[in-house]
Amino acid sequence: MALPQPNKESDSIVVVKGLTKHFSVGRGLFRREQARLHAVDDVSFDVARGEVFGLVGESGCGKTTTGRMLVKLTVPTSGDIFVDNEDISAISGQGMREFRQRVQMIFQDPYESLDPRMTVFDIISEPLNVNHIGNLEEREERVAYMLSRVGITPPEMFFFRFPHELSGGQRQRVAIARALVVNPEFIVADEPTSMLDVSIRTGVMKLLAELQEDFGMSYLYITHDLAVARYLCDRIAVMYLGKIVEMAGAEDIIKNPLHPYSKALISAVPLPDPAIRRDVPNIKGGVSKPINPPPRCRFYPRCPVAKNICRDSDHPELCEASPGHFVACHLVAR
Repeated sequence: MALPQPNKESDSIVVVKGLTKHFSVGRGLFRREQARLHAVDDVSFDVARGEVFGLVGESGCGKTTTGRMLVKLTVPTSGDIFVDNEDISAISGQGMREFRQRVQMIFQDPYESLDPRMTVFDIISEPLNVNHIGNLEEREERVAYMLSRVGITPPEMFFFRFPHELSGGQRQRVAIARALVVNPEFIVADEPTSMLDVSIRTGVMKLLAELQEDFGMSYLYITHDLAVARYLCDRIAVMYLGKIVEMAGAEDIIKNPLHPYSKALISAVPLPDPAIRRDVPNIKGGVSKPINPPPRCRFYPRCPVAKNICRDSDHPELCEASPGHFVACHLVAR
């Protein structure tokens, strides 16, 4: 598979090559062989330093599994992940502790990602304690600074509060502060606004954009919302049933989608002007589970323009259709 990369390897903080994760599914009454769920299947991409790279797709397409593999919470079946040109598969012991300082994750649900028995101060200072960073006074200063930075003020008023005493937006801001307190270089943000009320999502999105710019971090931003991806991301990769089917700059992929699935996702985004009409792709059926999928294009059963080549050939490789715009489709001119 052609792997789109910057000209210099050192320009990328994360490089993913052929990343695959299969889960075993128990044998059924009439099934002799054990089935395998292809959560992530031969995915390759890179994230440049200072870039926000968006991973977009429906629930169950493999976005979160990809993110969890990048932070070593899930072990890949195969493939390579390089962070700062280091293969992270061999990291353990002290190396793992150093890795956790460089790479952090913001989880989707702020109601479950925070320990209800810990105070706000304990939650945010825990990464400092684990990594033996600073004394108590320095940790207090660092926690107070991070709380102020994520918009929770005055910070000392929140030190000894518990998660149940906070609103959903405040909880997610605490989770963001916990991830940033060790000055990571790379953040995996797994739909950090999807569990929040609509009224406070914009504030958290603006905060993430400001923090990315101020701290010079790189994000892998996981979302099902193309409008959010367009606002936050420099580049977007569209996933469908474990495969990346299109990848390009955010504006390019929104204004000029090439894959039928990308076109369907964009058509589902509401338009603010009711007078504007656009064609809605005639997508067939619903998303199936990728259990022992055939080698053909994953989108074939639902594709409104599928041809015999899509049925009879292996899943198309991700190829460059135009400069910086990659698509996996047999019917797109390359």
